[in-house]
Amino acid sequence: MNENGNSRLEGAVVAVAGAAGPAGRATLLRLAEAGATVVASDADAGRLAEAVDAARYAHGGATVTGDTVDLLDLHATREWADKTEKEFGRIDGLVHLVGGWRGSATFAETNLADWQLLEKLLIRTVQHTSLAFHDGLLRSDRGRFLLISAAGASQPTAGNAAYAASKAAAEAWTLALADAFRKAGGEEGPKAAAAILVVKALVHDAMRAERPNAKFAGFTDVTELAEAIAGVWDRPAREANGQRLWLTPKP
Repeated sequence: MNENGNSRLEGAVVAVAGAAGPAGRATLLRLAEAGATVVASDADAGRLAEAVDAARYAHGGATVTGDTVDLLDLHATREWADKTEKEFGRIDGLVHLVGGWRGSATFAETNLADWQLLEKLLIRTVQHTSLAFHDGLLRSDRGRFLLISAAGASQPTAGNAAYAASKAAAEAWTLALADAFRKAGGEEGPKAAAAILVVKALVHDAMRAERPNAKFAGFTDVTELAEAIAGVWDRPAREANGQRLWLTPKP
């Protein structure tokens, strides 16, 4: 909150990558509720349009837009970042929700094709969004780059080698961005922050409906994740930058 008691998201411009899934939908709703202008992207144009319409409908008057962006194309990602800042006059955040999972029953059965896919989804998209939005976030007085990661990155299991390694690489890349923000801030400390929100896994209402007897122990509901995402703007950049914010017990 600022000195007037309002969220620092009021009037902020926040881009959400991978916005069409359940976590993306919850995040669009929460950011719009907080008064942010939300610029959503996803590779699935139909699902993206549904997510954007839902956020607009829930919060009448909120500015929520959608762009179909190929985040595996650095040039296209830079164009998205530049277009967003030019259109709205600023860019105050990038929330990275691009996900994907592949695994195997045992380590020996690992299919390296899974790595090839996850390297693109979980690492390359982080590289491209961070490089594209870096300068704009530094120009902001409240810039935030938020990566959603998994506890498995810190404690990989045998059948999740490709997934855990991809998540660990994405975390390392994000921490390098945090160091760039730290160095750019000099003695006054960083003005922008790159942080990692760590979950065991995510759960949403449709999953509960499909498996009514499942306990989903340690899982984070997508609405809780969205709340935590919004809350990072209320933390000082110096406090949030380079941090892993755990939404599940540490392994």
